[in-house]
Amino acid sequence: MRQHGLKAKKKRPFRPLTTNSTHGLPVAPNVLQQDFTATAPNQKWVSDITYVWTAQSWMYLCVVIDLYARRVVGWALMDTLDSMLVLTALRRAIRQRHPPPGLIFHSDRGCQYASHAISQLLSLNQMRQSMSRTGNCYDNAVSESWFSGFKTEAIPEGGIHTKVEAYAIVFEHIEAFYNTVRPHTALGFLTPAAFELHSVVIA
Repeated sequence: MRQHGLKAKKKRPFRPLTTNSTHGLPVAPNVLQQDFTATAPNQKWVSDITYVWTAQSWMYLCVVIDLYARRVVGWALMDTLDSMLVLTALRRAIRQRHPPPGLIFHSDRGCQYASHAISQLLSLNQMRQSMSRTGNCYDNAVSESWFSGFKTEAIPEGGIHTKVEAYAIVFEHIEAFYNTVRPHTALGFLTPAAFELHSVVIA
């Protein structure tokens, strides 16, 4: 190749786009306004989507986080990136938490969150939809931070080989580690589950 003046063309690393805000669907105002505090559970939830690479295919993880104790109250992992991903995570959160009317549900402006199915589910449960400003990651900083921690703590150095393995890793991290074992400095070194329980005991 050197003799013939040829050079190998390097392939750029591919990262799938998880947020498509160039759509004609209705966009909700930014009700949350970067106020990531809550005085009780089920007042404010934030949600976002990230990608998880496996040797079989890309997968997509959606989480719903309660801002009071930073607890993951709903999640879904799928190999398709559409509104069903968010619907599944949100439905799990609703079934688990039974939130009262008025809860703020905040996300980015992606087409998955702006879909009619999500709007109907939020309306049915009397939730207030909130969306980040265009291209402003700080408006959903808690979700961004959670994904950063997840990829550092949960993804093995050798990568993930199968979709089944990916699901097991996500389940183990959220249900058996993050919510119940991992302490948070912002929560007085309590886990999200323990912080919620502690609050109930005090009240």
